[in-house]
Amino acid sequence: MREVFQNELDSLADMLVEMTEKVSAAMENSKEALRTNDLELAEEVIAGDVEIDRLQLQLDKSAAEILALQAPVAHDLRVVISSLRMSASIERMGDLARHVAQQVRIRFPESAVPEGFEQIFKDMTTAAVRISHAIRELVSEPGLEAVPTIDDLDESIDTLHLAVFTKIAGSSLNPSQVADVTLLSRYLERFGDHAVSIAQRIEYLLTGEWQSELIPGDHG
Repeated sequence: MREVFQNELDSLADMLVEMTEKVSAAMENSKEALRTNDLELAEEVIAGDVEIDRLQLQLDKSAAEILALQAPVAHDLRVVISSLRMSASIERMGDLARHVAQQVRIRFPESAVPEGFEQIFKDMTTAAVRISHAIRELVSEPGLEAVPTIDDLDESIDTLHLAVFTKIAGSSLNPSQVADVTLLSRYLERFGDHAVSIAQRIEYLLTGEWQSELIPGDHG
C-alpha cells in the first residue's frame, strides 16, 4: 500500500517537473519573440499555454484524490499541499509568459518594445529565462543550493522593473507605448515573484520551516 502511495506522490513530482519545463520553454520563446518581433513564435507561446493549464488540472485532480483516499499526514501532507500551491504558481508563470507573447501580437507589426527600451527588456527577459531554468532544476532535484540564486535573480528583475519607470519618466513615449512597457515590466516582475514563492515552498518541504514570508498576493 505504501508503495502505491509513494508512486502517486512521485507522479505529482513528475507533473510539476513537466510544467516547469514547459514554462521555461515558453519564457525562452517569449523572450525571443519580443526581441525579434516574431509573431509566429508569439502565437506558438500563446497556443502552448493550454498544455500547461491541462497539466495543472491533472495534477490538482490527482492531489485531491490522494487527499481523499490516502489521508496523508505530516511530511506527506505537506508534499501534497505544497504540490497544489506550486502547480498554481507554475501555471501562473506560464500565463505571464503568454502575456508577454500577447503583447507582441497586439502591437504587431510594430514592436511592443519602444526604441531605447531594448536593452532593459533584454536584461529582464534574460533574467526571467534564467530564473525559469533555476526553478526547473530545483523542482527536478530539490535542494537548498538553488534558492539564493533564485532570490538574486528576482532581485535583479525587481531592480530592472523600477528602472523601467525611471526610464519612462525621462522619455517621450506616447500613451500606448507607456502602457506596453508598463505591462511588460509588470509581467516579468511577477514571473520572478512566483519563482521565489515556489522556491520558498520547496525550502519549507526540505527544512520544515519558512525561512521568509511568502509573497503577499502570490496568486497575482
